[in-house]
Amino acid sequence: MQQHTISQKRIKWWYALIFISIIAAVLILDIVTKEWIRASLPPGGALPEVGPVTIVNVQNTGSAFGLFTNQAFLLSIVAIAGLVVVLLFFRYLAELGFMGGLALSLIFAGALGNLIDRLRFGRVTDFIYVRLWDNVYWPAFNVADSAITAGAILLAFVALVNLGKKHEPKQGSAKKDV
Repeated sequence: MQQHTISQKRIKWWYALIFISIIAAVLILDIVTKEWIRASLPPGGALPEVGPVTIVNVQNTGSAFGLFTNQAFLLSIVAIAGLVVVLLFFRYLAELGFMGGLALSLIFAGALGNLIDRLRFGRVTDFIYVRLWDNVYWPAFNVADSAITAGAILLAFVALVNLGKKHEPKQGSAKKDV
């Protein structure tokens, strides 16, 4: 019994180290790329399009898709609340498994990256602009946005898989006709 508890603590320690490393890596990549964009391009400036991708300097005072423009304080409060919720979910890491922890790490890193921009500048630097077809473009985004999106999709997948496991009949539990 004691051995089992020690191995569980060791696993949690390694999981924590892995997830903190993922958060740090995504956060550093997000901060470095945003700093590079701000230093290299004036607001509204763009590099030549390469395939469907254009690198731009968009200073977003709202949230995704331009919603809640000039609401940095409100969006910062929402981001802080979201970070607290993600931290609370980390408590259930064993139930979520590695993929759930990875998803939470990506969401946390992305939310923290955009929160840092909002607190420092009152806006978020977006710089990846993707042409979908003709003159139709996806709204500009950044590394943090990509991490949040990837994490949310992964978390939804993990939730669906776990939901499917809970509804599977257990072997040997079916009633036999007598």
